[in-house]
Amino acid sequence: MLQRKFDKIVKAHFPNAMDAKDTSIHYLGKMQIDHKINVSKVLMATSVCSDDINVPSTTFFNVLFGPFIMGGLGGLPFAGQTGMTAFAHHIPDEGSAFIFYGPHIGITLEGDLGKMYRPRQEQTGNSCGALMLALSRFQDGGYKPVLNDDDYQQMKLEESLLPYREQILEGDNSAKAITEATYEIIDQKIHDHLKSCKDEFHVEKVALLGGIIINTDYGLDDYFDARNFEVIDVKSL
Repeated sequence: MLQRKFDKIVKAHFPNAMDAKDTSIHYLGKMQIDHKINVSKVLMATSVCSDDINVPSTTFFNVLFGPFIMGGLGGLPFAGQTGMTAFAHHIPDEGSAFIFYGPHIGITLEGDLGKMYRPRQEQTGNSCGALMLALSRFQDGGYKPVLNDDDYQQMKLEESLLPYREQILEGDNSAKAITEATYEIIDQKIHDHLKSCKDEFHVEKVALLGGIIINTDYGLDDYFDARNFEVIDVKSL
């Protein structure tokens, strides 16, 4: 019953979103059937937020090797070119690579974006916490992040989002807008790192699935709003 209610609420904001488990089945099928990828020899990498709530979001984790973790706060691939190179070197012989990436956002039964009920907590909390913190800081017109060793990832996340600040604050829903902007940043960085590290890959195919993870209540399925699925011949980049 609650899952059906969430389905309506999620799709009011993200019409193309799919149950996360169904997402896994759908795209694993596409990899196998449409692209002839042997999923028993696929190493998965993720560039999603380090938030613990994202671990059970899809069943890719139960099928594929890995994950090799590239993402940090907000889902940005903080592992960088070194991480992409290491991932390339870990792929099984005659296997393939799969990168699952994107930010996440919570939603409540009341339709509030950027909030969710976490396991065994009676009050809502932020999701994504790092993005909602950035959003609250951006509302101060004089605020600018200052990179420092003690909070490097958060400051770098905010610095990356600064060019989007105006459109985030002027959007119909700023929590959704900052999540959308973060997706664009992650997507660009993943493609840039792939291109710069293409010679490190000794496989024919790298599959990418990017989008937005939508967190619902504890114990219920999350959703995924896919924005990009492609299978790349890295040598052609």
